[in-house]
Amino acid sequence: MAGILAWFWNERFWLPHNVTWADLKNTDESTFPQAEDLYLACPLAFCMFMIRLVFERFIARPCALGLKIQANGPQKAQPNAILEKVFTAITKHPDEKRLEGLSKQLDWDVRTIQRWFRQRRNQEKPSTLARFCESMWRFTFYLYIFTYGVRFLKKSPWLWNTRECWYNYPYQPLTVDLHYYYILELSFYLSLLFSQFTDIRRKDFLLMFLHHVATISLITFSYVNNMARVGTLVMCLHDAADILLEAAKMANYGKCQRLCNVLFVMFALVFISSRLGVYPVWILNTTVFESWEIVGPYPSWWVFNVLLVLLQALHTFWSYLIVRIACRAISRGKVGKWNPLHVSKDDRSDIESSSDEDEVLPPSQKHHTNGTNGAHGTNGYLSSSPCPDEH
Repeated sequence: MAGILAWFWNERFWLPHNVTWADLKNTDESTFPQAEDLYLACPLAFCMFMIRLVFERFIARPCALGLKIQANGPQKAQPNAILEKVFTAITKHPDEKRLEGLSKQLDWDVRTIQRWFRQRRNQEKPSTLARFCESMWRFTFYLYIFTYGVRFLKKSPWLWNTRECWYNYPYQPLTVDLHYYYILELSFYLSLLFSQFTDIRRKDFLLMFLHHVATISLITFSYVNNMARVGTLVMCLHDAADILLEAAKMANYGKCQRLCNVLFVMFALVFISSRLGVYPVWILNTTVFESWEIVGPYPSWWVFNVLLVLLQALHTFWSYLIVRIACRAISRGKVGKWNPLHVSKDDRSDIESSSDEDEVLPPSQKHHTNGTNGAHGTNGYLSSSPCPDEH
């Protein structure tokens, strides 16, 4: 184990040339980021999860009920041992041949069996009330952390001159505000990672799990090798659009259609301008070119920048989905009644289907669907939330 740890914490990988871990030890005069600082995020993530439960129960739920969002979930399918066995052990989307076989076996018509599978799939989904509460929790956190980040960065010299991220690197002292900012962001995403295993399992489980792991890895990586200054810029930039996304979802769940439309347009503008404009021009420029000029490349520098470039590729893909959503909604000829949060599943990465998803397809098309997870599912149903839920 000692050998593995020595290999993992190799100074030649993590730090610039002629810098050692001993040089970054805390002293009475200076405090630097330490890997063990991040252990605090684990108990804080648990506390944040408990705070979420209290918030959803005593704040978000009364707000949802005030908006007349129903607490009951989708209608449950009637118990049937044969269909339940097919659903759990074979497929949740039986094809035409299997439907005909089940019809003969149960003496039910195909339409009734299709309806049973639809109801059985829907009863595993969270209710609109649960989704509203979850979105309100995320909206509240993103609003708080973004406000905190802006107030913190306004006093930081690297907001106005990104070259300050690299002057005297890595001997940049860790301030209390910066440490708090990092630990709070890391704790939040750890709590989201934990809650995936306690919440109702959604179709995008694996996608969001990988997203949270990648976010946690980037936050941890930038803290350990003291790239925290540029890390704060990345976190604050990404939180801006997430506020509007969660607000648009809340408006959609509350059937506030005009507000939903306005918020979605605002989200799209902020997302595309920040991820395709500000991020590459401001963030990637300093991490790739300014850092190369001031510090020079080293192994962990390459890893960090490759991850940030891959993040830019995801930004481009998600922006394409958002534009595609808007174009499809407008092309349907109902601009006056445009609901940007009702589009097909293949246009989004955050799959949150409405409870009546299958009713929009004619019976002849339903048995051809085959649910797929991830960023571009091809079920072909209509859904209630198309926007990529990205952090």
